[in-house]
Amino acid sequence: MADDKKRKGWDPSSWAGLSPNGFGHIKPNHYGDMLNVLWDNRDQLGYAWRILSRGVCDGCALGVSGLHDWTIEGPHLCAVRLNLLRLNTMPALDISLLEDVSSLEMMRGKELRALGRLPYPMLRRAGEKGFHRVSWDDAFELITDRIRKSVVGSRKNDPTTQRPNDLTTQRPDLAFYLTSRGITNEVYYVAQKVARFLGANNIDNAARICHAPSTLALKRSVGATASTCSYSDWIGTDLLVFAGSDVANNQPVTTKYMYHAKKQGTKILVVNAYREPGMERYWIPSAAESALFGTKLADDFFLVQVGGDVAFFNGVVKSLIESGAADRAFIQEHTEGFGELKTTLAAQSWESLEQASGAARADMERFAGHVACASTGVFVWSMGLTQHHHGVENVRAFLNVALTRGMVGREKCGLMPIRGHSGVQGGAEMGAYATVYPGGLPINEETSARFGGLWGFTPPTTAGLNAVEMVDACARGEIDLFYNIGGNFLETLPEPEYVRGALAKVPFRVHHDIVLTQQMFVEPKEAVLLLPATTRYEQPGGGTETTTERRILFSPEIPGRRIGEARSEWQVLMELAERADPERADLIHFDSAQEVRNEIAKAVPFYAGIETLRGQGEQVQWGGTRLCEGWKFPTQDGKAHFAALEPPNDALPPGCFRVTTRRGKQFNSMVQANRDPLTGANRDSILMAQEDADRLSLAEGERVILRSETGSFEGRIMVAPVHPGSLQVHWPEGNVLIPRGICDESGVPDYNATVEVLKI
Repeated sequence: MADDKKRKGWDPSSWAGLSPNGFGHIKPNHYGDMLNVLWDNRDQLGYAWRILSRGVCDGCALGVSGLHDWTIEGPHLCAVRLNLLRLNTMPALDISLLEDVSSLEMMRGKELRALGRLPYPMLRRAGEKGFHRVSWDDAFELITDRIRKSVVGSRKNDPTTQRPNDLTTQRPDLAFYLTSRGITNEVYYVAQKVARFLGANNIDNAARICHAPSTLALKRSVGATASTCSYSDWIGTDLLVFAGSDVANNQPVTTKYMYHAKKQGTKILVVNAYREPGMERYWIPSAAESALFGTKLADDFFLVQVGGDVAFFNGVVKSLIESGAADRAFIQEHTEGFGELKTTLAAQSWESLEQASGAARADMERFAGHVACASTGVFVWSMGLTQHHHGVENVRAFLNVALTRGMVGREKCGLMPIRGHSGVQGGAEMGAYATVYPGGLPINEETSARFGGLWGFTPPTTAGLNAVEMVDACARGEIDLFYNIGGNFLETLPEPEYVRGALAKVPFRVHHDIVLTQQMFVEPKEAVLLLPATTRYEQPGGGTETTTERRILFSPEIPGRRIGEARSEWQVLMELAERADPERADLIHFDSAQEVRNEIAKAVPFYAGIETLRGQGEQVQWGGTRLCEGWKFPTQDGKAHFAALEPPNDALPPGCFRVTTRRGKQFNSMVQANRDPLTGANRDSILMAQEDADRLSLAEGERVILRSETGSFEGRIMVAPVHPGSLQVHWPEGNVLIPRGICDESGVPDYNATVEVLKI
């Protein structure tokens, strides 16, 4: 289909408007942003340029090395990456500011980051107003003393322990958490090995609260645990579908892929609870035609109510079946469970699917018509599907659509859980995950013995605590030492005041980071230690990152400004383990980052080739261009599996709304501006449908309070094309509304809540 609609040259029918560069429209000012970044980095322009031209992007997991990628020609640069640049080039902060943190506690994240980089280890004890500088030796001694008392000492004194290097008994009082902030595969790998060397599987990373449902759903449906296709499959596919994903905001370089895809005749569909302006039209600064007149991206938009995804995709599959568009040959030869799905859908009336999805039958049939007319399709999704108490079901329902048409395992087809952070894809694959060992292997006696043979010590055989469970364990007083690399639980988890109280109950906390964050100022029960980290560009010997399309990229160490006594996370963790248990130090020691990569290749066979990466631009794509090629699925029976799903029962109480959290001008929880240039929304905006505003007699800009069972949020009404009955507020500000303890089976929190709207 796409080949019949190729558009050569400039095409006015695809333009978003005639005003040059979107003048007068609500849109990002890319060129102005570039000038601002240039000004912010004026003291380190040479270093900034070397990072941009030689390093692997530390923004999303698109995978740009220098200014180029492996999908299309030409330079690639986006505002997300540019806005992160100053974190790498800024000077050290004045540590005297930490002597009394009372004023710092009132600052927002952007203000704290602007103070500069952490240069030295800093310690705060209970009862003290702030932090004072300590040496690295003192810092190591403080941490290792705590480890020896709570972990190693307990293990050695445990009469049930069979031998010194047998750690099969899980230690519950030690926990590690890693954010995705520019962290390399080397850091993830060493961190999980150190945790297990010390007897704990309590290690988790930011993937848990993003795409954990995707991993589980993909595993069950097709046997793979990552994107089955490459970005190149976007360009020339008949259909490109985005569900719960706003790539224009979170992975803006992809809009250039979408521009070229449309030139090849690709049709773009979007399923969401909000008609995202950036997905409708975008001015792509590196494409001359689009930079001038913009590009209409989405060909069709489908509004569903928050939580209505399973019902919507069930309706799509039901329509495909009723119209005879299901790929029966593929289904019969290469899948299981279709009969059960067909029976389940036959029992679901169109009226019930309309009510549960918030979409009309005609919408579901129209979507099915697009899919039926396409020979190829790529299906992309993100946290709009995953961050629900039924996240796994949402993703599997979406996968059912692709499987019904056999759109996986062949060229220009695939399933892609797109990653918003450059370090997160490799996190679980390196084993920095409470529920799997490196390579995604299950935690059990068999795999424990396998890694015992490689490492020389036997890791625990029971799963550890995931990120959410760690915080709950802190609240119960069960965690003695909590080691955080990056992250800010006060901004990323529901009920921030509960999180604050939980962190305050931990006797000893370590925050290893490049800048200050609010969670560092939670008063210590005994002590809080801040450790200065390096960026990926400062990591000795370079590092690697794994992209959304499974491409392992080498990012070289880049000469430039170095901050105080900052050290690479993997080197610090290794030395901690060596000092904590010197008798076995040789089992955890690495002389270089290259040695870490050499061991990764042994521990994770499908990462073979990582040990050969040594220079800028070198890469290897594990699994090849596509997974499940030729419809050979890595499941136990070699087939893909449909899921027969019932839509969740999320009926709203009378007069209430379902609120969901959204992202604006930000990277993860790092808010970069008070106003989102894509939508015009401010950080306190409450996005509401016109008909809901009319029904409640609310005017644009009117102040209201949203109240949930957990808390309240005061903001201003912004009339927007959201689904009636659904509201949207920015994350993390809206987390006060989100009740804790509601997670899907993979451990991802549900970032949605039932609220009432109160006039002020």
